[in-house]
Amino acid sequence: MIEVTRLNGSRFYINAEHIQMIEAVPDTHILLTNGQAYVVREGAAQVAELVLEYRQAIHHPSAPVPLQIHRSVV
Repeated sequence: MIEVTRLNGSRFYINAEHIQMIEAVPDTHILLTNGQAYVVREGAAQVAELVLEYRQAIHHPSAPVPLQIHRSVV
């Protein structure tokens, strides 16, 4: 689970394994695999980093957390 913030300031947790897409339009929208969508204060890159940190901690707990996300330019 990753912790994110609604636009009203309340914090909640999303199951990172169910995130299908993260989009900045300009607010950050998180779409889950079940079709549920959330709008959060965190930027899209920040949410992606939280997901990467979560997955690394779950799947490779002894590996260091990456310092930077590498993005491809489309």
